[in-house]
Amino acid sequence: MTRISNLEILLSSNDKNRSIIELDNFIGELCNYGDEMNELTESQKYFFYNQNLEREINNGGINQYFINSSGNYAHQTIQSLQAINATITADILQKAIDLFPNKNVPQDQEERIASVKKIEEDANEIWEELDKKFFEYADDLNSLNLDYIRKNKTEF
Repeated sequence: MTRISNLEILLSSNDKNRSIIELDNFIGELCNYGDEMNELTESQKYFFYNQNLEREINNGGINQYFINSSGNYAHQTIQSLQAINATITADILQKAIDLFPNKNVPQDQEERIASVKKIEEDANEIWEELDKKFFEYADDLNSLNLDYIRKNKTEF
C-alpha cells in the first residue's frame, strides 16, 4: 500500500480545496484514474468515488455522472457518501439511481449508457432538480472527506 507522504500537512492546512486536490491527484495516480482500483484501500476508494461524483456533477450534472466511467461505481458511491456522513448527498444520488429499472445502475458503461438513453427523457427533468439540490452543498463534502481521512489515516 502506498501512502501519501505529506498527509499530516494536508490535513492541517487551512486551504481545504488545495488539500482535496492534492489528495485527489495522489489517489487518482495510485489507481491509474480508476483502471486499477485494486491498488486502493477501501477508504481510498471511498474518497475516489466521492471525488468522481462531485467532479462529474459539477462538470455536467447527474446525467454525465452516469454516462461516464464514474457511474461504474454509483452504488458504491452511496456507501462512500454514507461513510463520510454525507447523508443529504447520498439521498440525492439514491433518488437519481431510483429512476433506473429495478433501481439498478449497470456497472458496465455501455450497458449503463443504453439504460440512460432509455430513461433520460423522463429522468432528465428530475436529475436537473437533483443537480440543483446537489449544488446547494448541504453536505460540506470537502470537510466531510477530510474528517473521514483524519479518522482513517492509516488507510491513506
